[in-house]
Amino acid sequence: MNPAATQRGLLLLVITTVGWGMNWPAMKVLLAELPPLTTRAIGGGLGFIVLLGVVLAQRQSLVVPRAKAAFHTHMPNATALAMLEGPPLVWAGQSSLKFYGRTLVDEDYNGLALDESEGDRIAASIGDADIVFMKNHGVMVVGATVAEAWDDLYYLERAAEAQRLAMGTGRKLKPVPPEMAARTYAQMREGDRESAKLHLESIKRILSREEPDFMH
Repeated sequence: MNPAATQRGLLLLVITTVGWGMNWPAMKVLLAELPPLTTRAIGGGLGFIVLLGVVLAQRQSLVVPRAKAAFHTHMPNATALAMLEGPPLVWAGQSSLKFYGRTLVDEDYNGLALDESEGDRIAASIGDADIVFMKNHGVMVVGATVAEAWDDLYYLERAAEAQRLAMGTGRKLKPVPPEMAARTYAQMREGDRESAKLHLESIKRILSREEPDFMH
């Protein structure tokens, strides 16, 4: 098998895991339990969604040249924050400060994106942001590399989860003062590109060790 194709397939697995909350052991159970035609139908549907995302990402890279990778997902915690009135992230947790000054909130929910116009509208509004909270919908993350975009996507969900849990106590959140938030953001961004690369490589090593069949 072409090694490049294998790597691309592995990256698609990671994207699917983040985007739909699935994991390979669960997928193996699916393959073992469902009839082949049903599995093919499910795979075809998910494949269509992935391909649609790739097409939209390619168009976005034309409008936003710095965006070499773009992930759009409906992760539960980040999506939950996108369903609330007001700013999704409140900068009350350390993990959220990785995204301080890097977010955009798209307030205009326009239903299903069935043509190119919705992707063009979102891409045109991004500006300098790397993370778009799409109200009533989900999130979009763009990056200079797949590793950077995926790393941001991962930690965005963790930051959203921590904030959702804090909000669930019913107590008032305590935001970090702007000066300290900006300082912490700068600290967290030092070496962020290399850290993102190592993060994705570590996930690939785990997959190759625990599920070596994926490398063949």
